[in-house]
Amino acid sequence: MLNPVCPRPGSGYTRHRLLRSEVPLSASHGEWLRELAQVYELAWASTWEAWANRCIAPLLGLPELPWVACGAAAGSADGDFAPIVRHAAGRPFAWVDDLIPPRLLRRYADRSDVLLLPVEPGQGLRRGHVDRLLSRPPTAARVSSGPPEQPPCPRRPG
Repeated sequence: MLNPVCPRPGSGYTRHRLLRSEVPLSASHGEWLRELAQVYELAWASTWEAWANRCIAPLLGLPELPWVACGAAAGSADGDFAPIVRHAAGRPFAWVDDLIPPRLLRRYADRSDVLLLPVEPGQGLRRGHVDRLLSRPPTAARVSSGPPEQPPCPRRPG
């Protein structure tokens, strides 16, 4: 999440008029995202969808990035998570957002291949988030060396 709901005055955000909305953005975010791009394959995962490349990327000095169609999924049980999982296609990934449902945070807390990093809506992306992403990026899950566990056969009545 790059644009906080109500950034504090003097916090480094500049307000931009984009698609009939006022959007606060910080030049620091462009620097941080370019730094993260050295470790991660970045993608837009927001309701901005393709518009993020046209409106936000140029203001932050970012190249065009792939984007995940999240707008239609916002009302689903897992929010925007299902499209992000499909986009990751089995690769380790991190999701940084202000709308990560608590049950997803609990469900994936012990996974090494998924990092869900919640951001305060009033603050937006902070340097501490970037440092966390860079210090311990998600890694591929270990594959068991033994045969896969077989589920028990169901009992037949009678």
